[in-house]
Amino acid sequence: MSTEETEKVLGRLLVELQALRGTANTLQSRINLIDAALSELELANASLGGLKNSKKGASLLFPIGGGSYIKARLEDTEKVIVGIGAGVASEKTYDKAQESIGTRVAEIQRSRVALQQRLSQVVEQINETEDRVNEIVKSREAKDVVRKT
Repeated sequence: MSTEETEKVLGRLLVELQALRGTANTLQSRINLIDAALSELELANASLGGLKNSKKGASLLFPIGGGSYIKARLEDTEKVIVGIGAGVASEKTYDKAQESIGTRVAEIQRSRVALQQRLSQVVEQINETEDRVNEIVKSREAKDVVRKT
């Protein structure tokens, strides 16, 4: 392969490597968002489990964000309002709410697995591309040493 061809191949591989790294970063960001959503749903499910057997008028600490809470009293022990997506919420029994959240957790976990598999593939492509770049650079350096002697 001529020096010019080698430079073209090296340039193409470096562009490909940059694109692959961008893809890997995007996939990792999506996985992080999914992890946050899963944590939130698992917390909601645990909270529902804890409230399920509470009596009307029970004293609660209600999270308002930032590690802050307000004191509240449980008014309805039969139903809860559950977000079902796109800003829409539905009133459900505790059991149906937990079932709904469980379904959402399962769906999100499937998405996470798919993203993690894709990320693994991209990381493998990055490693292969880096190996090819390193081979070309070493080959180029070896030719430079031969020319100098």
